[in-house]
Amino acid sequence: MSRRMRRPLVAVLAAVAMTSVAACSGGGSITQSGNEPTTPTGGNSADTTLAPTTTVPADSLPDCPTDALDSATAPVELTFWHGMSGPLGEELESLATAYNSSQSKVVVSLVGASYEETLDNYLQSNQDGRPDLVQLPEYTVQSIVDTESVVPVGKCIESSGFDTSPFLPTALSAYATQGVQWSMPFNVSNPVLFYNKKVFAAAGLDPEKPPVSLDDVRTYSQQIVDSGAASFGLALESGFDSGGGWYVEQWFCKAQEFYVDGDNGRSNRATKVLYDNQTGVDLLTFLQEMINTGIAVNVGDNSTTGYDNLLKLADAEQPAAMTIATSASLGAVLDVLGGGQFPQLGPDDVGVGPMPGPDGKPGALIGGASLWVVNHDDPVRAAAAWDFIEFLVAAEQQSTWAAATGYIPVRNDARDLEPYMSTLAADPRFGVALDQLLASPDALTSAGPVVGPLREIRAVLAIAVAGILGGADVQTTLTDAATQSDGLIADYNSRNS
Repeated sequence: MSRRMRRPLVAVLAAVAMTSVAACSGGGSITQSGNEPTTPTGGNSADTTLAPTTTVPADSLPDCPTDALDSATAPVELTFWHGMSGPLGEELESLATAYNSSQSKVVVSLVGASYEETLDNYLQSNQDGRPDLVQLPEYTVQSIVDTESVVPVGKCIESSGFDTSPFLPTALSAYATQGVQWSMPFNVSNPVLFYNKKVFAAAGLDPEKPPVSLDDVRTYSQQIVDSGAASFGLALESGFDSGGGWYVEQWFCKAQEFYVDGDNGRSNRATKVLYDNQTGVDLLTFLQEMINTGIAVNVGDNSTTGYDNLLKLADAEQPAAMTIATSASLGAVLDVLGGGQFPQLGPDDVGVGPMPGPDGKPGALIGGASLWVVNHDDPVRAAAAWDFIEFLVAAEQQSTWAAATGYIPVRNDARDLEPYMSTLAADPRFGVALDQLLASPDALTSAGPVVGPLREIRAVLAIAVAGILGGADVQTTLTDAATQSDGLIADYNSRNS
């Protein structure tokens, strides 16, 4: 069910441990239309206003002469590494097949693995061993930029005259730093609340009105447990790419606070994390108290099945009524429940609402992955990669992809095309994540952190969150984790600045 594919946590933690030991201009901008940062509409303890950004001179970056494909005398063999598996991989294969059939200039071959395996394979390969195109998740932005191994898609956009105005500005800005659009968003997701509508009704709650704030979650959970409608109100987990790491970044976004300094690393290179501040302490204290009072349950790091928290909603013995999971799980959740594997919970019994946050504030960070053009000093190969990208992010393909998977289309005009238009009309649950993203404040806090070792930072925080959910002192645990994370950043910056 979970669509944020990951490798075993132990492998990430090994990388963290190795790094932690080491730790104890002028020029034109190619930021594209629809992607200009704006002044925030609000904020609290963080200064979310736009600070001056150091831009990378456009003439210092590899070019993307998209008309070079016209000179190809034979079909260009294009290799695409991606992180999709299961039904997602099958849908991506279908799109690639459709592309190969639609033209004769390029033949795309797909190589699939998990996000983590794809990233590791990329970082561990030399340039000759890398593909022409690679799909990588949102936490890789700084680390891939620092490899100096890619052709910025901003150069391709500029060369081809590609119109980005229909695109979600937040989707583009997630993959833009230093005045450069580095990669193209393809599969967009964010966390949402999944809940059992039958349990809500049995507890006397309106099944069409999910909680919108964390206080609401506590109130609902207490009523659910007191009524006997379910054993727990909320199922929590501590996966590094979900409840233990990624969701904390999301909650900071909802609070309109920065997760790392340097305006989330988007104005200046980040040097430290901020998650051990009062907002972080209050958040983790809240979750700990939910467990201590018996109205929430911790299922661990989700490593058993990858979706232990979602399975808790269908637990026949001690079910939970609610959990938070990526919106990209929706298609798979409905498919599995539609197969009758869990007779006590059917597809129509699942409600979807925005991810509850502090004070019920709206907003979400971009999750999912983007497409990077790999630099092989070959204009034809770069142009071929861009041609395939244009196909994948066209409104028609984005409509098909979103309807089949639960991902958010990266462009607004896909909503008005079939099959996504009918999907939204028939099942509004597919529109929750998009609405949540559109409600994000216009602020740098909505762009998400850009910091080299973000994957390792999430792993460190996941251990801390697991400890806190198990009863560890909140402030001490977060402080210790922040010290380790800051060491990871210092070591990374010393090697990449």
